[in-house]
Amino acid sequence: MQSIRIYEMPDCQMVSSGKGMFGEEKFDRFEKWLSSQKRSLFPKDFLFGGEDGFTWLYMLEGTVNVPSEFEIVDFKGGLYAVATDIDQKTDTELMNAEVNKFLSENGFERDTLRKDLGNIITSHAAQEIMGYEQMDYYFPIKAKNN
Repeated sequence: MQSIRIYEMPDCQMVSSGKGMFGEEKFDRFEKWLSSQKRSLFPKDFLFGGEDGFTWLYMLEGTVNVPSEFEIVDFKGGLYAVATDIDQKTDTELMNAEVNKFLSENGFERDTLRKDLGNIITSHAAQEIMGYEQMDYYFPIKAKNN
């Protein structure tokens, strides 16, 4: 059984929180706005960044009322290798080894020109039952030697 899947994200527009940290006023306002959006089958929000700050993105589809304080940005899509684990408890070294092995065996390599992304895929109801949230980790990839 394979534990890594390949996902192709389209070029699209996304609403950006701008760079920030959880607990900061603007970042909290983005989270509140994001939470007011109708939930679909798959999450449309993606997070990237790290210790120096995060950027939260929300994929625009249809008509959405976007507060003027948040920028709409063009997002370059492409292929991603996606792995799932428990949010904030991921053994990143093990996950990266598993992803690299999968990529090597299937003709892919990491695309370092694009950012890694992540999103929480667990509904509130499932999180209450399990006691934790699952997170999808998106690693940009391309055909090997391209």
